Amino acid sequence: MKLNILYIIVFAFSFLKCNSQIVKNKSTQPIVFNKNTFSEFTPREIKMLNTVYGGMLKNEILNRPTRVLAIKEILRNRVEIVKLTDPRHHKPCPMLSEIPLFNIFNKSLKRDQTFDPLKFNPLKYNFEFHSSDTHLIRVDNSDYFIIVKSQHYNN
Repeated sequence: MKLNILYIIVFAFSFLKCNSQIVKNKSTQPIVFNKNTFSEFTPREIKMLNTVYGGMLKNEILNRPTRVLAIKEILRNRVEIVKLTDPRHHKPCPMLSEIPLFNIFNKSLKRDQTFDPLKFNPLKYNFEFHSSDTHLIRVDNSDYFIIVKSQHYNN
């Protein structure tokens, strides 16, 4: 009887140990920031942040060093705009008009009437920035596509 209990205990601990190893292997990988995230925000980036965060910018972003790095990584390395000359050769993807605005801090935030890749503010949209997958979004009525790279793109 004692031997059976001992087997059950050993089995239970080995099962728990195996499951904990599985969980560890599936755990989130650390995010690797590029060197360009350690320089100051540019005036253009500050303008983008002000548009989205308004009076909450300092509290929500600037006073939080990890968020500062994450935002810089998004703006400088993880969002790319490409123009495809023949957009028929891409996978089906959502349209920019289908992506909700990120208007939690600025209720008056509006979509751009026309798309200008040089003025595009990706922070205005509720993109899946914390995803482990890369996402492709098509800009409505254009040949432009927005690539939002996985937060682990450079691991």
